[in-house]
Amino acid sequence: MLNFNIDRVAFSLFGIDIYWYAILIISGVLIGAKIAQKEFVKRGFSEDFIYDLLFVTLPFAIIGARIWYVIFEWDFYKNDPIQILNFRAGGLAIHGGILFAIIAIYFYTKKKNLPLIDILDIMVPSLALGQAIGRWGNFVNGEAHGSATNLPWAIIVDGVKVHPTFLYESLGDFLIFLFLLIYRKKNPKKGIQTSVYFMAYGVLRFFCGRT
Repeated sequence: MLNFNIDRVAFSLFGIDIYWYAILIISGVLIGAKIAQKEFVKRGFSEDFIYDLLFVTLPFAIIGARIWYVIFEWDFYKNDPIQILNFRAGGLAIHGGILFAIIAIYFYTKKKNLPLIDILDIMVPSLALGQAIGRWGNFVNGEAHGSATNLPWAIIVDGVKVHPTFLYESLGDFLIFLFLLIYRKKNPKKGIQTSVYFMAYGVLRFFCGRT
């Protein structure tokens, strides 16, 4: 049984609280971007391409993730709608983020006449790694935990021992990342990497949803 009590605020800068959640999400994005950058350059893209892509997609991903989260937590937000804009308190759903990001990438690649599937194949390992890192932000916020359990690795939330679902998903995401990174060396057919990611992540989410 593990009992943690971590302050959501990592530090304050010029009177502004900087949250662990934001630090971990940004770290996941930046680390994933560096890995994707190496593969993009290898395939003939410029070193700045990944940052151009992120500049376009990140705002849509954040908005989509927030909308998705608010929809499924509407009972809370309907009583205090201003909290919808309180991003610093956490509350991003990966499903909405991925959906809106793919839509943004689709229109970006269409405008630039770039190969959509090739770009997605390059991005999905980094996406899995970013998710693995970002899930620890849920841990700090006391989110993404499962049902009650007496397992020795249970964590305490509101005085109850529960499954550390965030940890299960973080480990699963990291394994997906490793598999995709290794499998990419075999030069799989176009779209296989993306398909494997979505299938593997779907299985992982199904498992985590049952804990």
